[in-house]
Parts: sequence; C-alpha cells; structure tokens
Amino acid sequence: MTAPRLTKPTVAVLEVLLAATDDTPAWGLSICRDADLGSGTVYPILERLEQRCWVSSWTESEPHPGRPPRRYYSLTNTGRTLAVSALEARRARHALRWAGSEA
Repeated sequence: MTAPRLTKPTVAVLEVLLAATDDTPAWGLSICRDADLGSGTVYPILERLEQRCWVSSWTESEPHPGRPPRRYYSLTNTGRTLAVSALEARRARHALRWAGSEA
C-alpha cells in the first residue's frame, strides 16, 4: 500500500475524513465544503485514496426524495492508521523546518 502525495488538498481531505464519525459521516459535497475545495479536486483525491485502500465508499440506501443518493466515504482501519502517521510525520517535518529557520 503506497502512500499518496500529501499535497495541501490531500491533507485537507484526510483531515475531514479523520473528523467524520458514524453520526456525521463524510459524503462527497460535505468533504468539498469542509475542506474548502472544489469537486474537481476532491473526487480525484478520494478515488486515489480508495485505490490505495485508505478509503472505502458506499452509496446511501435510502436517498432523500428530490436529490440523488449520496456517496459516503470513510477511512479504512489501515487508512486511518496510515493517515494519522503520515500527518504526524508531515507536521514534524514542518516543525523542524520552522525551528531551523528561526535559528
């Protein structure tokens, strides 16, 4: 399982997915809204994460009348572990850069 490039948009999507709960699951347009990114950015990221088995997705079984069914996204157990590790490592690298620039 290879790690995705941790671009700022990918980090934003991962953070939204990490914040999602069973009571408030992440669905396509909510991820766009919460990550403050367009659908043309978010959906390719979700697709890449799903191909790497970091994310699973499913379509709601009973859509609300008057709108298409939502597609929900959730980090897999492995994806959650890898996302947390990758984001922590990224934060540590950035902290070292800032510490080095202040010296």
